[in-house]
Amino acid sequence: MQNTQKRNVLIGSTFAAAIAVLGVGQSLVTKTALAQAAGSVMAPYFEVDPAWPKPLPNGYQLGQTIGVSVDAQDHVWIIHRANPDAIEAAGDNKTGLCCHNSDPIMEFDQAGNLLRHWGGKDDPGGAYKWPNSNHGIWIDNKSNVWIGGNGADDGMVLKFTQDGKFLMKVGGSFQTADSNAMDRFWKVAKVHMYPKTNEVFVADGYGNKRVAVIDADTGKMKRYWGAYGEKPVDGQLPAYVPGAPLVRQFRGPVHCAEPSNDGLVYVCDRTNDRLQVFTLEGKYVTEIQVMPESKSDGSTWDVDFSKDPEQKYMYLADGRNQKVHIFDRKSLVELTNFGSGGHYPGEWYSLHSIAVDSHGNLYTTETYEGRRVQKFTYKGLRAVTHKEQGVVWPSNSGR
Repeated sequence: MQNTQKRNVLIGSTFAAAIAVLGVGQSLVTKTALAQAAGSVMAPYFEVDPAWPKPLPNGYQLGQTIGVSVDAQDHVWIIHRANPDAIEAAGDNKTGLCCHNSDPIMEFDQAGNLLRHWGGKDDPGGAYKWPNSNHGIWIDNKSNVWIGGNGADDGMVLKFTQDGKFLMKVGGSFQTADSNAMDRFWKVAKVHMYPKTNEVFVADGYGNKRVAVIDADTGKMKRYWGAYGEKPVDGQLPAYVPGAPLVRQFRGPVHCAEPSNDGLVYVCDRTNDRLQVFTLEGKYVTEIQVMPESKSDGSTWDVDFSKDPEQKYMYLADGRNQKVHIFDRKSLVELTNFGSGGHYPGEWYSLHSIAVDSHGNLYTTETYEGRRVQKFTYKGLRAVTHKEQGVVWPSNSGR
């Protein structure tokens, strides 16, 4: 293996410097943590909290849970789809005691108690239509709640107070792609409000193939871009082939567009197994692929960053391989990863979204038949001894 030979002469900081000098940092191959050979790599370590959240009241059940965000009080907000099967809907259908549909937006405190829940209905006065398939949630620095939707005619972004009072709609109901439209979206995956510029970065997303940026107060679209910062083009792309040259368009869904403190935007191009990095204005910077042999619905589902001012670490949710990959954010070198497929605590069945609270704890959601939110408690930095950590079960559990 070529990397084995490299490790004999390039270890630790020397290897990292060589990456920068030689431009390997911009390759399309996943950057693994070969520097582990030096024995000095440190990375955040987590343990799953199997008791979080607490059981939901009123027989509520979660549907496909397709968004998570943390507010200034470290309350955890999720958005899910109430799509029960016959057994889960027995309470509502009067065929059994359990269970009952719940509102799509839910707020939990740090202890895992459900505080508020609302949403799912059209505005009685006609100001907005609730998305056919709500998708993604963001709580901004002013405590506003933003959501998108990826249903057949969902072409809007909605803004509410934390009590569910409607504030603004951008876009409307549409049934076709137009990745160069200035007045609407189509099938938005996620939004992220960036306080420094008072702008909302929209991963637009499942139908369109772009990042769009709007003013957080007026909703006016300011700019947009496609892959490599180029003009997006709609239409069918050839099937993804691992190892083949990557197309110069987002294959989509464009599943996240996350600005960092230093003014970079990290964009998930999910079924290209690709993460592209841009400036706030949309100038292309670099890209990597994550587990590029992944097919079907791809590996790059969502990202968030550590809470130190430099945001040294990036956490990437991989819903195809059921892992959270931990990267050095600036070099985009993968340090380690954890997780596995399954339904037990610390495992995932279609890991979808990820968020970090002020203490460094991670929260993840699962779609398809996963249907839950989990908490992973930050335990500090540890030396990396294994790239593949597997399930991070609590160390005091006796297992």
